[in-house]
Amino acid sequence: MTPREELAALLSEEVGDRAGDWDLAGAIPLETLRRLGAEGVLCAEVPAEFGGRGLSGLDNGELTAHAGTLCSSLRSVMTSQGMAAWTIQRFGTREQRSKELAALTRGDLAAVAFSEPQAGSDLAAIATTVVDDGDSVVLSGHKVWSTASAYADVLVVFGRYQDGAAAVLVPTRAPGVTVRPVPQPLGCRAAGHADVLLEDVRLPATRVLSGASVSLGLLTTIALTYGRLSVAWGCVGIIRACLTAAATHARAREQFGKPLAEHQLVARHLAEMYVAEQTATRLCEHASGCWDSRSAELSSASVLAKHAAAGHAAHAASAAVQILASAGSVDGGTVARAYRDAKLMQIIEGSEEICQLILAERALERVT
Repeated sequence: MTPREELAALLSEEVGDRAGDWDLAGAIPLETLRRLGAEGVLCAEVPAEFGGRGLSGLDNGELTAHAGTLCSSLRSVMTSQGMAAWTIQRFGTREQRSKELAALTRGDLAAVAFSEPQAGSDLAAIATTVVDDGDSVVLSGHKVWSTASAYADVLVVFGRYQDGAAAVLVPTRAPGVTVRPVPQPLGCRAAGHADVLLEDVRLPATRVLSGASVSLGLLTTIALTYGRLSVAWGCVGIIRACLTAAATHARAREQFGKPLAEHQLVARHLAEMYVAEQTATRLCEHASGCWDSRSAELSSASVLAKHAAAGHAAHAASAAVQILASAGSVDGGTVARAYRDAKLMQIIEGSEEICQLILAERALERVT
């Protein structure tokens, strides 16, 4: 059994048939998340030298897709933890990487905090400040819809610092930090979405990753690239779950004397879902290949994969609900969850419209 297969089996065992209950309750048991974190599932790309599993981008992607077939809320926690780990790995000093990544592979939980009331798609409008004060820094700001923050031990907070920006490791129990769970979110209800208020939070300057100011654009793009790729693979998982549920139902359910699958209009839905799964998978494989080869195409490939996979997931979930009809309309059920979760995927880590603008720029570059 490969490391990816081992982790996938562990995910299947931990989730079992509990995803619907987690969705209805709006929470995943904390002990489950810590156990998965300690096994390296939540940030499986962390190198072995820091206590991680060292999965390639492609293997981590397929693991993420498997999580997406089981529970998109759990997959969202994986995305947030993975983004936090990647940001630490990319911007942290050797000492910071050794200490912080080891904590995340021992069972500590992390989340990233980008968005603000006036800075969603437009992250250039981030207003959170990180101010030097002797051997300390002081953070002030308000973050919204920070996935997994309700579970996190530490937040990777993005803010303005010196002449640029920085990511700061903020313990959720630090004085001045208030975490307020988002009540009844539309999708990924158990992903621990929360708003975070930072009121003059004083921390040692060593909590600033690398201790230097970088451009806001570079900082957010590097972190978001991981997130977009993770979301894209998670959407592949949503499509696969919907296709399995729809095909199983269409084969077993009879109407007008024959199985639903033999009715041409239903067969068309199944065909389109299969095409969606294959298309999204190939785009994700290409983007993960760019990740593993550190290709200059990575940024645009991740946007393309995320945009296409999220759109296909939304259509596949809608088709699955249509095929299952009343059987697919039970709150907490597989396709009902997918219907809500997939819509959220068209918004997070770059909305459909933002992705289209980025991809339009790439299209124009081809003719200049």
